[in-house]
Amino acid sequence: MPAPLLPPAGSSPVDSTSTATGERPLGLVSATSLNIANMIGAGPFITIGLFIATMGGPQAMIGWVAAAVLVLCDGLVWSELGAALPGNGGSYHFLRETFGRTRFGAILPFLFIWQFLISGTLELASGYLGAAEYVKYAFPTWEPTLKHWGLSAGLPWLAAGCALLVSLVLCARIKTLGWLSIVLCAGSLITVLIVIVSGILNFDASLITFPENAWRLDRKFASGLGGAMLIAIYDYLGYYNICHLGGEVRDPGRTIPRAVMLSVLVVAAVYLTMNLCIIGVIPWQEAMKSNVVAAVFMERLFGREVAVVFTWLILWTVLACVFAMTLGYSRIPLAAARRGDFFAPFAWVHPRWGSPYVSLFALGVLTAGFCFVDLGWVISAAVAVRIGVQFIAQIAALHWLRKNRPDVPRPFKMRWYPLPSLIALAGWIFVLFNAESKILWAAVAVLLSGVLAFVLRQAMMAKGPLWPTRS
Repeated sequence: MPAPLLPPAGSSPVDSTSTATGERPLGLVSATSLNIANMIGAGPFITIGLFIATMGGPQAMIGWVAAAVLVLCDGLVWSELGAALPGNGGSYHFLRETFGRTRFGAILPFLFIWQFLISGTLELASGYLGAAEYVKYAFPTWEPTLKHWGLSAGLPWLAAGCALLVSLVLCARIKTLGWLSIVLCAGSLITVLIVIVSGILNFDASLITFPENAWRLDRKFASGLGGAMLIAIYDYLGYYNICHLGGEVRDPGRTIPRAVMLSVLVVAAVYLTMNLCIIGVIPWQEAMKSNVVAAVFMERLFGREVAVVFTWLILWTVLACVFAMTLGYSRIPLAAARRGDFFAPFAWVHPRWGSPYVSLFALGVLTAGFCFVDLGWVISAAVAVRIGVQFIAQIAALHWLRKNRPDVPRPFKMRWYPLPSLIALAGWIFVLFNAESKILWAAVAVLLSGVLAFVLRQAMMAKGPLWPTRS
């Protein structure tokens, strides 16, 4: 077992597996590709039905627009922090560098990592679960076969196995993974472009009808809009993925903001167009009841054989998504452990490839466990759990940094500050308080368990090191 990799005294605050070898392999194309590959995964292919159902009709599309405005404003927060404080770890790195000298300097970064291990792996699990639905469509005999082998949960076992396999593959060298991200992203864009072109050529505007009182502005409308935004935000998640790898980015002051904003604009346009194309071919009353709406869409236009072939492209898209997510997310607990803010084994890296194998293994195991949970709950919880300790706390970090740390260089500054950050703050609060009560309780439970874990860890550390020193 290799020794923990810890930063030497007086080293730069930037935590990076690549800087140990002098590499910064991620340029604008790779950075944007990682973001887009993360964003365009199973999400738009598995959530369309859930999304329309939140408001009971195609008026739910307003949720895409509202969520796009929210993530664009929040993307400016990520861009300024990522450019000013480039380093591996994303929000953890930002929160620690900002609040490290305050009374919240110890607990806030720990709470972020704690909730992230839950919310991040919930997000990953949703991708594998969504892929399992398409596998079930393409191979309807697989689930009965798995049950015959004694795997009563059926396809969730397959999803869990894939989660562990991807974590193993990602132990490769980061430079190789940067090029692979471009290939995977290209496959994702080809998949959604096929849907868009097919939909435009066969679009039937008469199918887009609205139910009675669809636009009545009341409590029901607000609650439905909040639910639609929650799902839309889930589909947009990943616009900040490159910030998790900031220590491995060339010219981060320019690359990170451009990658964040480009990925949001590209994916927002793609999502809105693709969803309109699908409900212009399949009646929304039917689409809202399907978990494999993209396959049904292709079958309606070209027959089942073509739809089954297209399903393989969807599975490729999901692979691109979980690849990019797992790669970026593995660097977050790594960065925290290397600075002593989280459990030390997460700082161990492979002696040859420099990959954080403990972090990758933990993500794989947790993701595999969540593959046995209901998909709808997983999607909503993945967003709600992280809003308080990540998105809202990060907005506060930006304002605190501007006011109290004039020494920090800012190669990128958001325009019309603080308006975009305040819009993002209002949006996050609106989405959180319109979530289902069970989702809110799950978010509270994760937060409270994190506080308890922090207190126990501090008490144990006071008695001596938790982990033996390895030579």
